[in-house]
Amino acid sequence: MAVARRSPPARRVVAVLDHLVAAGGRGLGLSALARELGISKPTCLGILTELVAAGYLVRDPATLTYGLGPALIAAGRAARRGFLAGDVARRHLEPLAERYHATCTASAVVGDEIMVLDAVVPPGDPPVRVGERYPFAPPVGLMYVLWGPDRELERWLAREPTLPVRMDREHLRAVVEQCRAAGYLVESLTPAGMRLHSLMAGVAAYELPREVRALVGEMVSSLGERVYLGAGLNPRKKHPVNLVAAPAYGPGGEQELVLTLHVGTAVTGAEIARRGAALVAAADAVTAELGGAVPGGTAARPASGKVRTRPSGSR
Repeated sequence: MAVARRSPPARRVVAVLDHLVAAGGRGLGLSALARELGISKPTCLGILTELVAAGYLVRDPATLTYGLGPALIAAGRAARRGFLAGDVARRHLEPLAERYHATCTASAVVGDEIMVLDAVVPPGDPPVRVGERYPFAPPVGLMYVLWGPDRELERWLAREPTLPVRMDREHLRAVVEQCRAAGYLVESLTPAGMRLHSLMAGVAAYELPREVRALVGEMVSSLGERVYLGAGLNPRKKHPVNLVAAPAYGPGGEQELVLTLHVGTAVTGAEIARRGAALVAAADAVTAELGGAVPGGTAARPASGKVRTRPSGSR
């Protein structure tokens, strides 16, 4: 397994913050911090200056000591909300996991990465590590911008891809419109494709030689090709499905979480619709419990899979 690259300068920044957190609110001066952390005073001063400018630290002009700043309060609240959201999602995913004997997860974009916030894994299924992270860049992450404004989708598409990807914008637009109308996404991958996509989704993909990245990229489906279009699913025909995904929303109607229900086998179009409706109902319940707002209203979707309409301009 490839090991992600680590940054000594970044580790020093983390060390400064950790040291001040451990100080329990007690301010520390430049000399003391540099000495206790084993870094030079000029380096330490540069780190402190940047953290003060960003609001993560404050400098007492009387004592010339440094302490924790207000930006950490906002960061802490955001982190707390993220983990709270995972706890709430778990309660609503557990019945689905039991009903379908399937792994269910709740994940979200945290910074520049996708993070697994919680998971319900039935006995015998492969484990899922809470806190696992993936780069938020094509071809990974479509479902995290799918139900948000178009500008978020375009911003994600503009990120440097982890692998070379092909993009048929017309097909991708059809995928986006249908998933928004259905309220859920249905993803299909072959077993080999699933394994390859999982292995190559990590940061290590950036480190591959250009020729290898190009070759692997040819083996990975282009954006949108792994998503079934709901209107084209025959209710009686079986379709090999990897997972179903649905969004939970924040207070302003913004996409906040993605809930997934693993399938990993071939099921009929009718069964896909049933599982999609069940997952959407769970996502709506999570939205309500978190004080969020589903675009277009809060009425639950009926079992038929018909959905509420989104307000014009919401995309």
